[in-house]
Amino acid sequence: MPLQAGKLAGAHVLVAGAGVTGKSVVRALTAQGAQVTVTDGNAERLAELDGLGAELMPGLSEPPAGTALVVTSPGWRPTAPLLVAAAEQGIEVIGDVELAWRIGQTRENPPVWLAITGTNGKTTTVGMLESMLRASGADAVACGNVGYAVLDAVLEGREVLAVELSSFQLHWSSTLAPLASVVLNLAEDHIDWHGSMDEYARAKGKIHTHSKHVVHNLNDEWSRRLADENASAEAVRVGFRLDTPKPGELGVVEDLLVDRAFVPDPVHAAEELGTLADVRPAGPHNVANALAAAALARAHGVSPADILKGLHEYQPAPHRAQEIAEVGGVRYINDSKATNPHAASGSLHAHADIVWIAGGQLKGASVDELVASIAGRLRGVVLLGVDSPVIAAAVSRHAPDVPLQTLPSGDDDPMTAAVHSASRMARPGDVVLLAPAAASLDMFRSYGHRGDAFASAVHRLAGEPTHDGG
Repeated sequence: MPLQAGKLAGAHVLVAGAGVTGKSVVRALTAQGAQVTVTDGNAERLAELDGLGAELMPGLSEPPAGTALVVTSPGWRPTAPLLVAAAEQGIEVIGDVELAWRIGQTRENPPVWLAITGTNGKTTTVGMLESMLRASGADAVACGNVGYAVLDAVLEGREVLAVELSSFQLHWSSTLAPLASVVLNLAEDHIDWHGSMDEYARAKGKIHTHSKHVVHNLNDEWSRRLADENASAEAVRVGFRLDTPKPGELGVVEDLLVDRAFVPDPVHAAEELGTLADVRPAGPHNVANALAAAALARAHGVSPADILKGLHEYQPAPHRAQEIAEVGGVRYINDSKATNPHAASGSLHAHADIVWIAGGQLKGASVDELVASIAGRLRGVVLLGVDSPVIAAAVSRHAPDVPLQTLPSGDDDPMTAAVHSASRMARPGDVVLLAPAAASLDMFRSYGHRGDAFASAVHRLAGEPTHDGG
């Protein structure tokens, strides 16, 4: 039987992990009156929690006697000895998201959860959803894996939560029951943590188990499958697609975003939510994200007018299909957040004539299907990073006539060199697109650092100030 938040007073709870999530969890548990112990393999990090009212015990491999619940940080793998030992002893293990849900349910007016997961597009979708909700006047906030902990949002009394959830967070959730949920898409990712694609998918699908409105992407096989496998018999199923919607769906008619799900007579009527031009950044993948956000917002009762207002007021996050400048009739676009081939595909298919800057750490992902699908759009390819040879081989197989340059690994300023190489290949009307299809840590501190380097190089090319800040 799960230990509900209302029963936490006096209960012995072990917190696994003393990072940012651990600190939030300790504060929440002590506020509930729990007796809290925290463990972490990093003694210095553990010491930072001194004074929060918890007992600190470094490097535990088994729960202390009397432990009623373990709350783990999302980065801890299920194979961690402590978590395995807890499971063997019949002690429930949950994550911060599950704890946030249980605490929220103790409130007189529990917060409304609208939950989003998927391999790509989560942050864009949760941002669009937050904007739509706020346009309707709701006390709404984007939280979860987007940087603002959902536990903090619950403790601060926010009324409507647009929650981005990772597969790690969902793995440790069991009773979460959002008003509406969506799996945007699925592609291979985090297999090292979950052990297999099926386990990764199983974690993602848990978002739907107790959801009242199960939203799914009809253009993504995994999204459809996870809705089929996890939706309850009582759940309302809502699909979205990039073509004409059927009754019970959202979709696109000519250049209009259309709702045929949340209308009184879906067989004979539809509501217009906006146009393709209202979706920023542009591209089919972001139209899908906008439809997903609209479906979740409509489940909460947001009007079509406020959906449109929210789309207009939404400000895309940096490094996501962000246009930096136009130089000599060539547009330079930063999509450094495209850290895997599936994410890069959306940006690449949004433009007709592309000089593609790519490369980094593929982490074993295949790029053949991606390169084959966009070969006819390529005007040139510039590669950098550790897995450049893998992408170069795919380009040679599927686009042998496209100019290709691989930058040497020892270049002091690789992104400036890449931008200059791309500019020489581009012609007016083309797009120079940074969509790496790979992680960044072989050459940069993060995808954000990589995107900033691209933007600075483009500004230098245009003769503009770079605002590097030293």
